Amino acid sequence: MNIPFLNFAPMHSAIRAEMQAVFEAVFDSNWFIMGEHLESFEAAYAAYNGVRHAVGVSNGLDALVLGLKALGVGEGDEVIVPAHTFVASALAVSHTGATPVFAEPDPKTYNIAPDAIEQAITPRTKAIMPVHLYGQACEMDRILQIANTHGLYVIEDNAQAHGAHFKGQPTGSFGDASGISFYPGKNLGALGDAGMLVTNRDDVAEKVQMLRNYGSRKKYFNEEIGYNMRLDELQAALLEVKLKYLPQWTEERQQIARWYDEYLQDIPGLVLPYTHPNAGHVYHLYVVRTNRRDELQAYLKEQGIGTLIHYPIPPHLQPAYASLGMKKGDFPIAEELAETCLSLPLWVGMEKENIQKVCDAVKTFK
Repeated sequence: MNIPFLNFAPMHSAIRAEMQAVFEAVFDSNWFIMGEHLESFEAAYAAYNGVRHAVGVSNGLDALVLGLKALGVGEGDEVIVPAHTFVASALAVSHTGATPVFAEPDPKTYNIAPDAIEQAITPRTKAIMPVHLYGQACEMDRILQIANTHGLYVIEDNAQAHGAHFKGQPTGSFGDASGISFYPGKNLGALGDAGMLVTNRDDVAEKVQMLRNYGSRKKYFNEEIGYNMRLDELQAALLEVKLKYLPQWTEERQQIARWYDEYLQDIPGLVLPYTHPNAGHVYHLYVVRTNRRDELQAYLKEQGIGTLIHYPIPPHLQPAYASLGMKKGDFPIAEELAETCLSLPLWVGMEKENIQKVCDAVKTFK
């Protein structure tokens, strides 16, 4: 029995009829951009996330770009981002003309460390971008305290943590804005690219609504140089169907993680995920660490088990950021995570027997 890293079939087969009905409704409406399905999903997601505004956009990267621009981030500014994250976090900063400044992660949670944020602040710092990595909430109380002390904006990258909480408050609802991805593999995934900008600030929501639509509030009247970064009707309608099931799916992910925790405990050299006492974790990924990561991945592949590495090259060592002049050794914690992290299979509908097979294979690795 092969176990893929990700399998959409169990989740999608259970809601197939609902998804097909929504597709037909959008198809028959003959209205495919900026319509009632988008408005309905925006309202539903805002309520789910506990925020005033949700603005559908084309993808998670664009959500971060538009959020930063709405906050006035641009040329000459610096934005602090994690040294351990998907490169999109840094790319969003670069696309505004600002400079990403990297900060080390906490070696236990893998999220950006508040102490490292403070050390990275300069007179040019304009914002902090905490990333709720792998599905675990960042230490938002300390991050907000730092931001308030230094007069900085906070824009959350909540692409991997739909439904997570810190001290009972949903991720994505803390900062001035939050960018969300609905890439198919996310906990709430579209059937293509899709994203959302959420915020409690009226001015930010209005600005993003305009910028995503050619800089226009009124058709053919363009106030600013905007973009075509809209979330289409079909993806919005499909996502609204899936949103109803997200709490149930989150519970499934958390149960899978508990099984992994139970079966993988006390294996020499294997580090299991750690959750901060005040943080919720929705397990977008279940990430273990070992100094023999590449060997373990190859062995599991031989056993028919799919895994992925999130992420093998830190952003500061990517060729795209060679101009920043950083080198190996500048962020040792992030670099160690890049060399030791391995994501095990985790998907809605995964049976306990699947988990046991993965864990048995890990235990037989020599």
